[in-house]
Amino acid sequence: MNKTDVVERIQKLREKLEHHNYRYYVLDDPEISDKEYDSLMNELIQLEESNPEMKSSDSPTQRVGGEPVDKFSRVPHEIPMLSLDNAESQKELLEFHNRITKNIPVNDIAYVAELKIDGLALSLKYESGKLVQGATRGDGSVGEDITPNVKTVGSIPLKLSKNVNLEVRGEAFMPKKSFSRLNKEKEKQEERLFANPRNAAAGSLRQLNPKVAAKRDLDFFAYSVANIEGEEIDSHFDSLQLLKQLGFKLNPYITSCKSIEEVITYCEKWQEKREELPYEIDGVVIKLDSFSQQEMLGATSKSPRWAIAYKFPAEQAVSKIKNIFINVGRTGALTPVAELEPVTVAGSVVQRASLHNEDILTQKDVRIGDKVIIQKAGDIIPEVVSVKKQERQGTEEKFQYPKSCPVCESTAKRIDDEAVLRCVNPTCPAQAKEKIIHFCSRDAMDIEGLGTKVVEKLYSEGIIKDVADLYFIESKDLLQLERFGEKSANNLIIAIQLSKQNPLNRLLYGLGIRLVGKRAAQILASEFKDLEVIKNATKEELVSIRDIGEKMAESIVEFFNLKNTEVLLARLKEASVNFTELNEAHEQIDDNEFTDRTVVITGNFEKHSRKELTSMLEQRGAKVTGSVSKNTDFLLVGNNPGSKYDKARELGVDILDEEKLLEKLERE
Repeated sequence: MNKTDVVERIQKLREKLEHHNYRYYVLDDPEISDKEYDSLMNELIQLEESNPEMKSSDSPTQRVGGEPVDKFSRVPHEIPMLSLDNAESQKELLEFHNRITKNIPVNDIAYVAELKIDGLALSLKYESGKLVQGATRGDGSVGEDITPNVKTVGSIPLKLSKNVNLEVRGEAFMPKKSFSRLNKEKEKQEERLFANPRNAAAGSLRQLNPKVAAKRDLDFFAYSVANIEGEEIDSHFDSLQLLKQLGFKLNPYITSCKSIEEVITYCEKWQEKREELPYEIDGVVIKLDSFSQQEMLGATSKSPRWAIAYKFPAEQAVSKIKNIFINVGRTGALTPVAELEPVTVAGSVVQRASLHNEDILTQKDVRIGDKVIIQKAGDIIPEVVSVKKQERQGTEEKFQYPKSCPVCESTAKRIDDEAVLRCVNPTCPAQAKEKIIHFCSRDAMDIEGLGTKVVEKLYSEGIIKDVADLYFIESKDLLQLERFGEKSANNLIIAIQLSKQNPLNRLLYGLGIRLVGKRAAQILASEFKDLEVIKNATKEELVSIRDIGEKMAESIVEFFNLKNTEVLLARLKEASVNFTELNEAHEQIDDNEFTDRTVVITGNFEKHSRKELTSMLEQRGAKVTGSVSKNTDFLLVGNNPGSKYDKARELGVDILDEEKLLEKLERE
């Protein structure tokens, strides 16, 4: 075969395979057998391998998965992926409708109702009709670039029917059958099972090895156009029809509704029929159809005013309590947990459910042997709703709540009249392990590769006893453990060492101080800048800071007064863990017009995410806060600024847009 023939054959094979992909994944109407399809794919793979100059990013061979990556890069979303407000009843749906009718005549209103697929939201970018980037939602402003994995999803087109520049949003998900098959395979391999199809889809698309993602049988429904060039579209429903023409797979049950009554009927129908679907849904999304009406209503900083998610009531099931045991958390909380006969709730098998605390256990009168009603709070956390007392046989046993920690046997106490009983021993092994797991978690020090199982193994083998020990682990320590090779051991050591450079707010949150969550850690780090300063702060100094209450301040002072804390911080310092909010890579810029000024940010921005703008300002000594007051020096406004803009004008606060801010920064 000469070069011309090879080029023609490759092009022909690509066209054939894309046609059959569309028939199979989008239309669910295949024309050829799997064997015939595999034969065509194998021929194309061989031709591309023999002629590497002919490889292309939009070739169907990209769907089998490329080479593994070390980590995912971050992707700022030019148009933020906002979350939706929730409605949990017909009353709240009607309230949403009434808010819209205050601005739009009721006869001019049309809605689009769509099933809310329980998966992972993605943003896909196409240039001249070719897929160039696939990213996760992340925090709405910044996601992760998972393009190689996105290309393995058969229902996501690599090439569109028109050469348009387009950004489309949609939901990647794992069908129920695929989820069941995957968990059976993991069970055979004695691996940890996925809790539900949503977690399985997210875990598959965040695999560093695209070949693993390619085997996971994921699917995708497009649900909105974020941006498109060269096409005039007036409504959401019309934009969906355009996506269909371009080659995207849409959910077949999307419908146009002329009234809120039709919307409510649609919600009731699918609440009853959700189990008949081959994939999980957890509600219905309702959107105002007209783009001009959407633009008129605008959005808050978190969610559009023209859309809402109707959440189905939590699914319930009946099970029997086999036993009740106490779990000791990282803050020493002794939480009663019910061990259940396995039962399926909201698409996953539940074998344990929280009983929260002693007061709730007593109030509900939950006993070993009781039949109970289980539900997932927010379709996530299993909990015991109530006891079926009428079905008691007289053999049920009351649970005797312990007076001491079941792990270290130290006396358990209630602190500050809390409902929770706590182990107050700071060296309790159960707390130590949970504290290390928390320290390594994504919102804390974000140490990739140090998940729960690895931490448990390191702890049980005596390699680590607290978080400081992590920074003194050597490759030889890891190589003695099962499933650790030289490469994986080195990768984990590198990840641990890299975490030393994290800013103070991550370290502060990772230390697991009682009552100090992620937001409080950010506030404290922003205010004090250095861990040594926080360590020596008085209760009065802490309480004077916005959002730091008395109980939190007392908890912070108590934590830093512990002898164990002093030893821990000394070892972290010895390991060269960063103790400042602005580390060497982000040193504060000399005095400028933003030094010691209070700035509030509101709206959506075109060139930078809000996180990036906050970082720029804080590097220049500004204090970025969440609300406008007479103490605010500047308000930085983007699109759809909301009520903060009105309040700033009322108080005479200086207002900057993104362009003016960047001009000021460039003049430094």
